[in-house]
Amino acid sequence: MIATDITATDQQAVDGDQISGVFAGETPLGGRAVLFTRILALSLVGLVVPFLLNNYLKYWQDWPGGSALFGSNDLEGGDGFRAFLQILLYILPLVYIVLRVIRTPHRTLQAESWRFTALSAYIVRAAFWSVLMVGLADMFISFLRVESLLAPLVGDALTTRLGQANFRGPYVHFPLIGLACIIAYFFRSLSFVWMAALIVIAEFLIVISRFVFSYEQAFMGDLVRFWYASLFLFASAYTLLEEAHVRVDILYTRFSVRGKAWTNMVGSLVLGMPLCWVILTRGMWDKANVINAPLLTFEVSQSGYGMFTKYLMAAFLIVYALSMLVQFASYFMSSAGILLREYGPTPDPNHIVI
Repeated sequence: MIATDITATDQQAVDGDQISGVFAGETPLGGRAVLFTRILALSLVGLVVPFLLNNYLKYWQDWPGGSALFGSNDLEGGDGFRAFLQILLYILPLVYIVLRVIRTPHRTLQAESWRFTALSAYIVRAAFWSVLMVGLADMFISFLRVESLLAPLVGDALTTRLGQANFRGPYVHFPLIGLACIIAYFFRSLSFVWMAALIVIAEFLIVISRFVFSYEQAFMGDLVRFWYASLFLFASAYTLLEEAHVRVDILYTRFSVRGKAWTNMVGSLVLGMPLCWVILTRGMWDKANVINAPLLTFEVSQSGYGMFTKYLMAAFLIVYALSMLVQFASYFMSSAGILLREYGPTPDPNHIVI
């Protein structure tokens, strides 16, 4: 994974153009174009936080939603105040972003870009630790349930509760996810190879138990699908950073450095970041949407004694959209820095810890 330990290099030559150091005809740091670019990128990413928080308040805590202030229905009790707070949640981050950019005029787009890359890396790292611990814990509980070993350990009452998805989620999965976020902050050595190896091991155990011991349970296949879905979706942001996504380069490879920068900047702004927002809004705009519906009901598979993690697989789309949005914003600012010919030290990608 990517750590935040980034060094600076004074100069780097690419195709005869200078990406760091002083350009001919440079735009001074703190120029309006740089400030506007930073505000735009930070706003597109920063609004995700109030969007997710408002989604939680509206559909999990039954708040009215900011749009209720403009509806025809009369709001009762404190609903009007809560609706106003939900609108304020969108305004305050924008004000903070503008003030933050104005107060840090000498921060380069390249440096801001690598901060976003580090944030994207943390999101993915926390998600990987989450699925690792939740997958193992839920599989262990499911195994004890199917073999009737859970009741002797925790009692009949808790066994019954653990057989309910709306209990296992808040009291088993969510604490583990919180712990994963803490672990991800301090441990940065997790790589995608680990998860791929775990998937292979889990599948191998299914083959051995089925054909050697004639033993197979639903939770075994659920674990493989749970981890495979996480690998497929969480690795996308890292693949974008490494420019390893499959694409047909008919013209791009022949472009100059500035031509590639224009392509990446416009593509990130017009295609990449809007796509991530479409995933979030289409999946979470209403209770019945594809992300909200499984999360609100703690949806599980129909396999009886399988794992209770199906609802979390819907949340994988949030992680995918959020990590990709942050990485597209990083791409956008990095490319804009090249086009604006900003001068100053640029973080050296060769010193990023993978």
